[in-house]
Amino acid sequence: MTETLTDHLTDIPPRTDVPPLTEANAEGHLAAICFKIGPPRLVGVEAEWFVHDAENPGSAVAPHRVERALAALPTDPDGGHPGPNGPLFPAGSRLTREPGGQVELSSPPADSPGDCAEGLLLDQRTLRAALASQGLRLTGTGTDPLARERRMQLSHPRYLAMERHFDRTGPWGRIMMCGTASFQVCVDAGAAHGPSSYAARWQLLHRLGPVLVAAFANSPSLDGRPTGHRSTRQMVWSRMDPTRTLAPRLADGDPRGNWARYVLDAELLCVRREGGRSWAAPTGRTFREWLRGGDGERPPTLADLDYHCTTLFPPVRPRGHLELRMIDAQPGNGWLAPLALVTGLLDDPVAADTALDALEVLDSSSLLPPRSELWRRAATLAMADPALRRAALTCFTAAEQALARRPGSGRLRAALTGFAERYPARGRCPADDQLDALRAGVHPVPLETAPC
Repeated sequence: MTETLTDHLTDIPPRTDVPPLTEANAEGHLAAICFKIGPPRLVGVEAEWFVHDAENPGSAVAPHRVERALAALPTDPDGGHPGPNGPLFPAGSRLTREPGGQVELSSPPADSPGDCAEGLLLDQRTLRAALASQGLRLTGTGTDPLARERRMQLSHPRYLAMERHFDRTGPWGRIMMCGTASFQVCVDAGAAHGPSSYAARWQLLHRLGPVLVAAFANSPSLDGRPTGHRSTRQMVWSRMDPTRTLAPRLADGDPRGNWARYVLDAELLCVRREGGRSWAAPTGRTFREWLRGGDGERPPTLADLDYHCTTLFPPVRPRGHLELRMIDAQPGNGWLAPLALVTGLLDDPVAADTALDALEVLDSSSLLPPRSELWRRAATLAMADPALRRAALTCFTAAEQALARRPGSGRLRAALTGFAERYPARGRCPADDQLDALRAGVHPVPLETAPC
């Protein structure tokens, strides 16, 4: 697991005085680094929020207001992001700003889910207080429900290249960058063999994916109107460039080799260039084709390959550790529930077996997530789908029992049981609260109903 559990943007050009990278070397490198082998121990989270005006949430927030709020925080003398002296948070979370003005806290790795939760709660309170000093608030929802122009607030060449790449196939990439927010759980890949092996955890997380989409669906609106999806954010991801948003092949039990091939066959999103030149990639060019040359670009390096990996967004992304990317942002401290569910199931062999039995019967589609029929049902119906609801209730019960066996998990266990009683047990998800508010004529920006 990496130190900060976040992607770092850099303007430093790649070295060109290194031996050319070959396809064989590239595949070997990817297979070696994508799943770091060892007993699973660490956990981290990445939480995104929209920033809205506390008094007038329908108005756009000028970037300088956020910058002024963050400037009041202590700064990290050893560096941070953004800028050379980023905000210093008490528990060590790293702050990033997203292209549409969203903010994200990435926790450092923790030895237990309970420690991870306590750290992010502390840093979330710090961020919330800083923003409140400028009349701003955090809003936890998977899509920005307001009808307003989506404008890139960041001009980094990576984001400009992303915008150009995704604009070729419709509005979905721009919506994703500027109008969505997620909650991500990051866990160790696993051991070489046995019930906690990286291959077993990889399979379980992909099986669990549609339950996570459905149970925590929290994005029913876009542009001020319901979309017909409980997780509009998931729908958006399913319509983007499939070479970088579908899951790798899962059926043959070779996650390392499948991931290596997936990376090389994904289209280039950007090529880092010096001298202020655009990073836009040649249209339709894959990394494998770049390795084979003939397009006038410089030969790619190992650093280019590693950077290319940061531009891939499957539902579960292997980065040494495993990063779960399918969960909508949650209101208040509602993110405690998905953290509890994922770690409760993964960290307990009995709970993992129970969950796998409940999940294996759900999907026989040959389509890869998130474009399979089950994932589409999860995004559209969520907990109103009877099969998904049954599987979710089994998983929530198994995770709660696992947490009861684990010391120091009281807060997470309470969050999990409270969520289960409020939502899956009633065939509901957080998106249904937003839809109820819309039907009642309440402003579409959801209230933070869970205190921090």
